[in-house]
Amino acid sequence: MRAFQRVLAKRGLVTSGKGTANTARKLLSALVIVVCGGALAGVAPASANESDRRAIGKFKPAAAGAAPLQTTSGAAECGPTPVLKSATVEPGLTGAFANYANTGGAWTGGDSTYSVKLPGGRVLWLFSDTFLGEVNPDGTRPTGSPIVNNTFVEQWGSRFRTIHGGTPADPAAVMPPPAESAWYWLGAGHYGAGTLQIVFQRYDRFGPGQWDWGFTGSVLARFSPWTYRLIDVTPLPSAAKVAWGSWIREAGPHTYIYGVEDLGLAKYMHVARVAGKDLKGPWEFYTGTGWSADQHASTRVQANVANEYSVTRYKNKWMLVTQDTSFPFSTEVVAYFSCTPTGPWTGRTTLFHTPETGGNIFTYNAHEHPELRRDGALIVTYNVNSFAWEDHFSDASIYRPRFMEVRFE
Repeated sequence: MRAFQRVLAKRGLVTSGKGTANTARKLLSALVIVVCGGALAGVAPASANESDRRAIGKFKPAAAGAAPLQTTSGAAECGPTPVLKSATVEPGLTGAFANYANTGGAWTGGDSTYSVKLPGGRVLWLFSDTFLGEVNPDGTRPTGSPIVNNTFVEQWGSRFRTIHGGTPADPAAVMPPPAESAWYWLGAGHYGAGTLQIVFQRYDRFGPGQWDWGFTGSVLARFSPWTYRLIDVTPLPSAAKVAWGSWIREAGPHTYIYGVEDLGLAKYMHVARVAGKDLKGPWEFYTGTGWSADQHASTRVQANVANEYSVTRYKNKWMLVTQDTSFPFSTEVVAYFSCTPTGPWTGRTTLFHTPETGGNIFTYNAHEHPELRRDGALIVTYNVNSFAWEDHFSDASIYRPRFMEVRFE
């Protein structure tokens, strides 16, 4: 069950607070269809009551007094919505990561899959829960393989190396846990003010029950961009229960930080910013009409986003890439477009469906990697996982990112 809790949280379907157990029970009922039936469904089984079916099939209403969603009109003045041309498997990175995982004797699988361009022509890949060790010649993973909560993989041309804490014999997370009953999963990162800056989300256990744990706050960790030594850790605004670090993007005089208000079955984008490139500077929060230093003034900008997504410049527009979360375990990866980095987001476009989903397997948290664009092609990744813990040992290739090449007309 601990493994099942982990994968529900990875899909963003378990959150902290009073609603955690109820959300988990609803999803456990819904998963009778997904896991036993081997197919996706947006409705609960017949034994569920009507309110459960409504909660699983669509978003719950916003809480009373919550900030309204931003409107989605009037965003055509910066040009027409791009038209999708193709979405195909990207062979280069797909093959390179498979080869490294199977033969490198270090990283063998992970999720989150953020990337940061660093000086010297390097790309640093950022992973949350990571399997380390070896892969057997038949593609299985030894059952004693260590798993840690976060790692880096440095890519320099065709060369890869894994960065983790601890020792080779006793590896640990690169970002150490803050307490015995807590851990960090990472968010997006960027190179700013001469440092590698990464937002991490902290999770704590708050009781003895199997669902008694959840998100408790975001922190900023700064690392040396050369040695990856941890420099310092700074708490980030977390009182409004927004998990920051879904994405980070520099634009003009500001750096924008994107987050998610995760209610389990409903998720909403929030946006903050700092002046310059150092995320340790004072934060401002988007209110729907302007910016405020009060984190509680942050407004819901867009519904149906995943816990991880991307917001990048594409031609004369801003582009949001996310896995659809309008119902659990969606296979649809979509793009929206806007004239500003804060929306409104329009022109919903299906980029592709993830083919792995079915039976025990599910996919989640798609986003783009703008530093890897080439010849008009965009690189989009998504993560793959399984509800059956033993699957990760019978087939080491399941728990690895997938790389897609997306082109527009």
